[in-house]
Amino acid sequence: MSTSTLESDLRQRSSGQTQTTKDQDAEEEKRQAAAASASDSDDDDLPVKPSVPTTQGSDKTTDALDSALKDLTPRWRNWVIRGIFTWVMILSFAVLIYLGPLALVLVTFALQIKCFHEIITIGYIVYRSYDLPWFRTLSWYFLFASNFFFFGESMIGYFGVLLARTDFLRPFVTYHRFVSFSLYTAGLVGFVCSLVKKHYLKQFTLFGWTHVTLLLVVVQSHFIVQNVLEGLIWLLVPVSMIICNDIMAYIFGFFFGRTPLIKLSPKKTWEGFIGGAFSTIIFGIMLSYCLLQYDYFVCPVSYNEATEGLSMDCERSHVFVISEYSLPEAVQTFRKMFGFQKATVSLYPFILHSISMSIFASVIGPFGGFFASGFKRAFKIKDFGDTIPGHGGIMDRFDCQFLMATFVHVYYSSFVKVANPQNIVQSVLMLRPDQQVQVFTMLRDKLILRGLIGNGTTSSA
Repeated sequence: MSTSTLESDLRQRSSGQTQTTKDQDAEEEKRQAAAASASDSDDDDLPVKPSVPTTQGSDKTTDALDSALKDLTPRWRNWVIRGIFTWVMILSFAVLIYLGPLALVLVTFALQIKCFHEIITIGYIVYRSYDLPWFRTLSWYFLFASNFFFFGESMIGYFGVLLARTDFLRPFVTYHRFVSFSLYTAGLVGFVCSLVKKHYLKQFTLFGWTHVTLLLVVVQSHFIVQNVLEGLIWLLVPVSMIICNDIMAYIFGFFFGRTPLIKLSPKKTWEGFIGGAFSTIIFGIMLSYCLLQYDYFVCPVSYNEATEGLSMDCERSHVFVISEYSLPEAVQTFRKMFGFQKATVSLYPFILHSISMSIFASVIGPFGGFFASGFKRAFKIKDFGDTIPGHGGIMDRFDCQFLMATFVHVYYSSFVKVANPQNIVQSVLMLRPDQQVQVFTMLRDKLILRGLIGNGTTSSA
């Protein structure tokens, strides 16, 4: 190629690049003009980069702790801080278990409020909603209405007789669902009345944000309360499994991690994932066996009318009683090779359920954390807050717990739960006296008909 031809080609390329730059500048000017002319439309409501930095972190600690750890590298400093506050949380959880189920319910309620606050605050910042003061009020109002319904359902189901004895609470027990619906409807009306021209899209986006947050936080914390009231073991074992999996996955990943697991969480490794899974299964079996020795952990909470107080005394469910299981033929043959002739094995059925829960906690549970990681990356934040040094916000610790609580509730309802006579009696005692007598008469006649009781007291009705 000649020199003149090369120069001509370069001039053409330079001219093309200049023209492209001019076209880009003209296009940018058009976009800016369109944005300026559309200031009265809903386009201004579309999500934009936050005017307030949304980066939050878990590096905030006390001055004393900073001074003590100043000589450590950032990696080991984070390790020590996480370790210290992990033990603080474990010991606090142990104290709550000692205080009993009602203390756990109250703390669950408090943690739920904090999680709601952390998530909804991100919406305030990202969508620049400080110019919509009514939205803050309505968000918290919907939280109140949701809790009134869900926690009310739990309390009425377990302590309806006790609540109905109070004149002030009796209407709320009798018409609980109607009151709940009325509260939600009032919030909906309030939201519609708060709509402001030029901000419709922003307001409806935040309305959806609030309801998704309620679904993720309030509904799942309701499941936690249900698990607590069915017996502390249905809370303590799953929560401990998630904690164990989180700790052991961190330890295995810290010392042996080489292979990245998922792009959403670059620090997660296959070594940590697999090590955490095996550790969780073993830990779950050991913890379950220890807790099964005490009625305090396996009995559901109920109201004892005789003592006029809460009771955790019960006749153990079949899940918590040792049973005999026949071994498969292949296993029996293998055992006979080592001199074991017994064709059955004795164990608590709950041990088998704990294995199922530990598999979910170690294989599926971490995806609750991955979901939260994706959420935080979408909004360019490191943590939901800085409440717990080394860990982040409350939601950073409960992302997997909420998913686990939902699984335990569904699993228990599907494979374990049987009709609780105490709850049935509670429902009967909430009827009018004549209806209670009618239920008694009908039940007695049915039992006589089936030959389960004698007919010496035949109904005269």
